[in-house]
Formats: sequence, C-alpha cells, structure tokens
Amino acid sequence: MSARAQVTKNGAVLLGDSIACDAFAESRPLRIVTHAHADHLGGLRKSLRCCEKVLMTEATRDIAEALNDSLKLRDSPIETIAYGKAIRYGDEQVTLVKADHILGAAQVLVEDSGGIRIAYTGDFRIDDTPVVECDVLVVEATYGSPSCRRSFGVDVRELLVSMIEKRLRGGAVYVFGYHGKLQEIMQLLRDADVSVPFVMPERVYQVTKVCEQHGMRLGCLSLSTGEDGRELLDDNLPCVAFYHMNSRQYVGLKNSRICVSGWEFHSPCRQIGDREYLVALSDHSDFDGLIEYVKRSRAKQVITDNYRVSHGAVLAKEIRKRLGVSAVAMPRNAGQTTL
Repeated sequence: MSARAQVTKNGAVLLGDSIACDAFAESRPLRIVTHAHADHLGGLRKSLRCCEKVLMTEATRDIAEALNDSLKLRDSPIETIAYGKAIRYGDEQVTLVKADHILGAAQVLVEDSGGIRIAYTGDFRIDDTPVVECDVLVVEATYGSPSCRRSFGVDVRELLVSMIEKRLRGGAVYVFGYHGKLQEIMQLLRDADVSVPFVMPERVYQVTKVCEQHGMRLGCLSLSTGEDGRELLDDNLPCVAFYHMNSRQYVGLKNSRICVSGWEFHSPCRQIGDREYLVALSDHSDFDGLIEYVKRSRAKQVITDNYRVSHGAVLAKEIRKRLGVSAVAMPRNAGQTTL
C-alpha cells in the first residue's frame, strides 16, 4: 500500500496510478493544483502542455492567473471542479475536498478499484478543514516540529482587529502578509465593521478582486497608485494599506506596521520595530493540528511532505512515536523552507 503515494524530488505528490499534485510528473496523465501559492504551482506550464488534464478549483485558477497574467489559464485546457464532485479516470475516482487555507484551496482524495483511499491534505488549517478518512495519507509538514505550537489562549483574529482599529486613530496602518492571507484579514476587518478604505498595489488588488468575484465582500478598495490611494497614503488618512511581505523593507516605514506570519510561537503579538509588530496569524496548522489531523484520518500509512519545508522527517518521527502509525518523510533529504 505504501507504493500508492509518494513525494518526488521535484515536489510532485503522486497519488494512485494517475495523479500528480502540485508539481509536474512525466509519468502521470493528470495534474492537480491544490491552491495558488507559488510552491504548489511548480511545472504548471509543462503540465498544461503534456498532461491529459489539469484540475483545480475555479477560485484557484482565477487567483493563479491574477498572480501571473502570462499564464492565461482561461484559454488553457484546465478543468475546474467543485468541492465534492468526483471524476473518474481509468479505475480511479478523484475528489477535491475543501481545505481551510486560502480561497480555493483543496485536499485530494483518490479511491482505486480495490477500495483503497489515498489522500493528500495540501496546505491546511485544521480549524475548518474536514478530515478525510483514508488508508494512505500525504500530509503537509510546514509546522511539523513539536516546537511549532501556538497555545496562546487568546483569539489572534480578535487581537489583530483590535490592534488595527486602535492604530487607525493615528492614520494609515500598513499590513504585510502573503496573497490569500491579506484578503482573509480584509474580510476579518469588514466583518468587525471596520469601514475605512483599503489601499493596495496592483497585484494585491487583482487577487482581491478575484476574491470578491468568489463571494468575499471587502468594501472600498483603492489602488495605491491611483489618485484616491495616493491621497490617503500621502496625507496619512485613516486607511489600511495591504502589501505583500516582500514590500516590507521599503513601504510605510514611518507608519504603524503589522506583519502577519505563522512563524511565531512564543506570543500572539511581538514588537519587532519602533512602530512595527508581528502577529501570529497563520493559514497552516501548527504541530498539534497536524498530529490531530493524522489521528482523525485513521490512516494506516502516512507520508510527510519533506520537499516544501524541512520539518517532514521530524513530523514522521513524531507520528510514529505518538500515534504508532507507519510514517516516512519524502523526499528523504529535506527541501527548502517556506513562509
């Protein structure tokens, strides 16, 4: 049964006989993209040329295209499928299951003719992710070390909203994060009746408009390069400016700044600069959440994704020790660390 899933040296998650997830694999006729973050889009152009089908949710397709106009995914042979809709390929049945991560994120379930259930979590937060019961499980390992625990005893979302509301009294507040998480924060603020304008650069704006097309209600949006956006920022008027984390070194240096990252385990909020704070809001499960998912899945064999982070081997060891379940990290030499 262990041969029913593996993670290759280029990060392709192979499930059953036909499926490659999140990277290209020459041996697999079907490619699935679980979500639109860059470390899960590897080899997509080659997949579009070589695979019989490329599958993803509609939201994932639209976000991926917003992040890279040259992909032109609407004109490509992509098949978008809804959560819960099974498709057949040969003797296998494939279903995408919702994952609580970014908009459009999915888990993958493959059921073969012998009744074996093979699942891949993709990236997920256990909070609102339905657990897929299976025989063989491939699980992400972003926070797969026991040191990666967030037991703060406070609601980080409420804390973040409160911090932003307080700092808006002094003018524009800059929020730095990654695509998908930025839009989640926008929704949190709107749900808390924070009605100030949101300002953002072009790429963040494009992703935000896609999120609105898929049901998010995010209110007044302004481009940072547009007349309204420039006036809000130049005059330091109350607004929230949303920028990708890569912009942190050169944007909003004189304003209140909040960086949102899951790589914080000691405190829900920590001051990292004169007017700059790090808030521990993550779109990945921490170590306890990963262990809990594996336990609930009832998997008999587990593979930890050791390509996208360096904690896969540690997580596999902890699964064996704590749950008594066969677990191995793949590929065997650790890959790069991602945020």
